Amino acid sequence: MFDQILVAVLFANLLYCLIFTHWPAVWVFVGSMLVAYFTGLVDTAEVLDKATNTGVVTLVLLLLVSIGLEKLSWLSRLSHTLVTPSYTRSVLRLGAATAFFSAFVNNTAVVATLAHTVRSNRHHPASKLLIPLSYAAILGGTMTLIGTSTNLIVSSFLEDATGEGLAFFDFLIVGGAATLAGLFAILLSSRLLPSGSAATIDINEYVIEAEVSEASDLIGKTILENKLRDLGDLFLVEIVRGDYLISPVAPQERIRARDKLIFSGDIKQVQALEQFDGLSLFALEEGLLRENMIEVIVMPNATIEGKTVKESAFRSQFDAAVVGMRRGGKRLSGKIGNITIQAGDSMMLAVGPDFNERKNLDKNFAVINDAVVEPRVTPFQNSFITAALILVVALATLEIVPLIKGVAGLLVVMLGLRVVGGSELRRRFPFELWLIIASALTLSQALTNSGLVDMLASTLHSNLSLIGPWGAMVGIYIGTLLLTETMTNNAAAALSFPIAFGLAESYGVSVMPFVMAVAYGASASFLTPYGYTTNLMVQNLGGYEFRDYSRAGFPVSLVYSCVVIFLIPQIFPF
Repeated sequence: MFDQILVAVLFANLLYCLIFTHWPAVWVFVGSMLVAYFTGLVDTAEVLDKATNTGVVTLVLLLLVSIGLEKLSWLSRLSHTLVTPSYTRSVLRLGAATAFFSAFVNNTAVVATLAHTVRSNRHHPASKLLIPLSYAAILGGTMTLIGTSTNLIVSSFLEDATGEGLAFFDFLIVGGAATLAGLFAILLSSRLLPSGSAATIDINEYVIEAEVSEASDLIGKTILENKLRDLGDLFLVEIVRGDYLISPVAPQERIRARDKLIFSGDIKQVQALEQFDGLSLFALEEGLLRENMIEVIVMPNATIEGKTVKESAFRSQFDAAVVGMRRGGKRLSGKIGNITIQAGDSMMLAVGPDFNERKNLDKNFAVINDAVVEPRVTPFQNSFITAALILVVALATLEIVPLIKGVAGLLVVMLGLRVVGGSELRRRFPFELWLIIASALTLSQALTNSGLVDMLASTLHSNLSLIGPWGAMVGIYIGTLLLTETMTNNAAAALSFPIAFGLAESYGVSVMPFVMAVAYGASASFLTPYGYTTNLMVQNLGGYEFRDYSRAGFPVSLVYSCVVIFLIPQIFPF
């Protein structure tokens, strides 16, 4: 009984921390796992077994292989043909292409690649296309085992529990139908998205900071005399003078030495500030030039999240400096160095030659534009790796070669062809995700060891006896969906699986409908920007508010859920 109470408290605390705190999920899971280990709920052999679980190793290998797949040029070649003068055709073509590639390639990389094309199109406001882009990537990820890390996590749990994970195309029928239905729902709900002028989508409302030197010719003259109001798409919005903030800035305001001039507007026009004597950009103070500028989005749980720009030490950490920032389509206030960084912030960085070699890059940023990118593959590498991927999938589907062996071989081929390098694999090794899954598997074992899973399953079974297995499966799906909207998809899957598996066993039916309900429920993040990384990425790019997701996402979530709930028992009978 003591063990059951301890595990219950441990999981209640885990759930609270994931929903109500901003602590990184990896800290929460690993901390909970360590408590379970040191209190004797699991032993050393069980912890080591979970860390080397075949499903977990397969997941890690697939994520490393996806680094090479991101470099294949098929998507970038196709991207310029997706947006047409017809809005309906644009949404459907963009959605279909995004969903297809997201089934095989990391969907964050797919969205980052296509977001640049969407924002530079001349036919439609970017705000009418970016949320559909994110939703299509989420839908596409549900079609294959490697489409999203959520599917891989569920497969890892299933393999740990039964000795056999999910096959590559187990998700295809339900996921494919949900994707098709979801794309048409996106087409309808996209009409509810905010609309802007197509002519203004290239104007990015960044905060740009420049400092007046003590020898500047601007000193003593008014804003009007210095012609600081004649900068086209750049606007002087504030002056930071010591501890004082001057906003709005009057035309007769006189410039003083060491004033921080805060501009807002089109980052592409930043060179217009060069004409003013003694005016230096924030990035220039950091010792970097502006010829190599890229745009990035701050990822959730980035190491720099919660720190100010100055505290983050961009120059030493990333060989980069911040030229401009923006957040949710809104202008930020004050000096750039004092702005606290949040997940989803857009940053324009001036980067040095070592930027791409920094090991912590991918844990902090998603690169949106292609001013600085990894070297692309040659036509031969492109075709050979594509053919090799098809072969690996075919052999795994026909059960000729296990997926883990095929993926390991594909990774070796990529290294041999220099599509990926050893340093790149070390830099992007999914260490945190591996820790989360291994910890979650260990906590699941603690649940089983204590007998709490059987107790919960029995209690739920008795209370849900009137609605039967189908109703219980629906309850698991809805519960997982709500969890993924309030935390993250991976955490939701990890928390829901043990309960779903135990509930299925208590009914004496196949576990597959319950397992798939967890997988599809954990991917159903359409109502908030927080449950899925791609939603957070496009929030700032499209200037969306929270209500835009709930308004446009509800029809998609409803259609997706109806298709999934109807088809799961048909394809995976009880």
